[in-house]
This record gives sequence, structure tokens and C-alpha cells, in this order.
Amino acid sequence: MKKTLIASLIAFGAMASAHAKDIVDTAVAAGSFKTLATALQVAGLVDTLKGPGPFTVFAPTDEAFAKVPKADLDALLADKAKLTAVLTYHVVPGKVMAADVKAGKVKTVQGSELTVSTAGGVKVDAANVIKTDITASNGVIHVIDSVVMPR
Repeated sequence: MKKTLIASLIAFGAMASAHAKDIVDTAVAAGSFKTLATALQVAGLVDTLKGPGPFTVFAPTDEAFAKVPKADLDALLADKAKLTAVLTYHVVPGKVMAADVKAGKVKTVQGSELTVSTAGGVKVDAANVIKTDITASNGVIHVIDSVVMPR
């Protein structure tokens, strides 16, 4: 009985710590957001996205960043102000789960609006949402297949 209780408490602690990761740690642990993690560091946004939030992040995968021509991506990584604008364009204040998504305009942390469409799957501007509701302690991540750029 005592061993079962201890095993249960250990398992519960492991589950609790797995869910306690913030958006940055959750993205890093997923393994498919290396370019995004690097960009967040370069832009100085890691601490912000480790903050209390809540945030909804439309996170481009490494494959999404690979669609950006190398020269353009290198230029973006070299321009901290522009990089910050692009990254914060992928973030919406609040925690918006997939079930709560509605078509229309949504204001980003960057200040511009993303266009969300729901016909034939969910899109954010021209990017397809390919995975939803990756929860973190301070928000949620929805995975997208392209990098979206503010107008």
C-alpha cells in the first residue's frame, strides 16, 4: 500500500512538472522549433514568453522557417527590431484554445491584426494551423506551417 501511494505521488509529480513548462520550454522540448527558439533569443523575447501571460502563440516549425529564403532569414535575424515585430506578430494576448477560434481579425502583441479563417481548416493569414492546443503553464501553442509577416 505504502509503495503504491509513493509510486502514485511520484507519477503525479512527473505529470504536474510536465504540464508546468512555460511556452518557451514547451516549444524547445517539442524539438521542432529550433529556429523559433533561436529567433526568440536573438530578439530578447525569451523572458517575455516565459512570463505569466497568458499567450497564444502561432508557432512556425523549423520546416516553416526553411521556406523563408536563407538571405531573407539571415537579414531578419540580423535586424532585431524587425525580428521582434515578426515574432510578436505570431503572438496573441490571452489563451485561445482551438474550440474557441472564430474567423475574423485578431489583434497581435505586435499591434497589427492577423486574419483567421476557418473554411477548409484553420488558417492564420496564409499559414495553415497543423497542430492545436499544445498547452503550457502560461498559454497555448498552435503550430503553423509558414512564417507570417506583418503588413
